[in-house]
Amino acid sequence: MAAYATFGLAPATRAGALLADGAYEVHREFLDFVVDGRPLLGRLADVDGVSPLAADLGPTVFTSQVRALLLEGLPPLPGGRHVIYACPECEGLECGVVTAVIERDGADVVWRDFVWQTAPAPDPARDGYRGVGPFRFRSAEYRAVLERLLADGTCGARRVLLVGPRVSLFGRLAAALRSIGIGAEITRDAAGAHAEEIRTYGAVAFERDVGEGERSAVRAAFAAAGSDAVFIEAPAPAVPLLVAQVEQALQRAPHALRRLTGLTAGAGRVHVGVAAACRVRLTGYRQDRFRRTRAVEVFEGRLEPGEHTVPLDAGLRAGAFLVARTTRDVLVTRLTS
Repeated sequence: MAAYATFGLAPATRAGALLADGAYEVHREFLDFVVDGRPLLGRLADVDGVSPLAADLGPTVFTSQVRALLLEGLPPLPGGRHVIYACPECEGLECGVVTAVIERDGADVVWRDFVWQTAPAPDPARDGYRGVGPFRFRSAEYRAVLERLLADGTCGARRVLLVGPRVSLFGRLAAALRSIGIGAEITRDAAGAHAEEIRTYGAVAFERDVGEGERSAVRAAFAAAGSDAVFIEAPAPAVPLLVAQVEQALQRAPHALRRLTGLTAGAGRVHVGVAAACRVRLTGYRQDRFRRTRAVEVFEGRLEPGEHTVPLDAGLRAGAFLVARTTRDVLVTRLTS
């Protein structure tokens, strides 16, 4: 009999993005499966996918997904197969999904035969994930983790509160965030909000002209409500950068489970820390002499675990911003001299 594996869940994010052609990749928050202390998604060749336990499904669909994983009903696909990760944009089988057989074996629950599937009948010999699974879980531990979700109701989608004027930069930012699936509201009266409403926000961004008195009142209101929101005190001067700052603030996965572990830039180089092999995109943002923000593609490629140094474009000088993205993580830093 195979050794037992531990089963858990951890918050994860598929970071959205505004693309150069005006299209966007949607932001999705979900719970990733953690097997023996490691996120399962990280073992699957950098798959761009989300689990069935996504924050934006609504309570009824979310509950049905949990009950399916608990094997309370028929499997959604032939052969006892369940979708483990699906396309973040459409979740359609034709885009490709990661599936596995989930079954009872005596008192245990087993996940086995992981494949990349694009049709009703998968081809394990061609598309199987060799070396991934089978995983044998103790039924009591497995059920306890999933049943806790039924008691909680959802996996906790979060929103961002923008404190400042409704015109100009914050108005465009709110529209951009909503286009990638992040809830955003603009207000100048956050200090008077109810505690229950305050706790729905995962981040707060202050417009640069908001004074310290107003900022202090907002911070005090959030502290009194028991909120763990992240405050963005100095927002970047351009919408794409602000979106990245908000995405970074909303990340809830523990640091030990993130792929990007660090990002610094200076002296013509950017330093990136990577915890697991993944594809990384580095983009620089600078302002020209007319104060227009220009994007510069710095690097895109697969990086192995460790610390990496990438040379910077000569046009990126002190004060420019750097954004690092994987399919799950976002980090933003400012270029020092």
